[in-house]
Amino acid sequence: MRVIAELPHPDCKISIFSMNQKYIIKLEKGVFEQIYKISELDVPDGVDGIFKILNEDFLKKSAERFNEMRADFNTAYKKYDEF
Repeated sequence: MRVIAELPHPDCKISIFSMNQKYIIKLEKGVFEQIYKISELDVPDGVDGIFKILNEDFLKKSAERFNEMRADFNTAYKKYDEF
């Protein structure tokens, strides 16, 4: 797997990888990650097409998903901590 691009963003780290004829889009915020895979054949514009997919609406929803992930994990951890 090789890194082909990194996008600066204030809410999360965005890395784009290439592996086995797939693009792997990885968003990281703290200890949480979101990973999306798409065939290179489905993105004829290459990396520029990936940049188009990562539009503001998608990134806003991803930021909300990170908040939900954190809340879900904190809830589960509190239940664990009660034992």
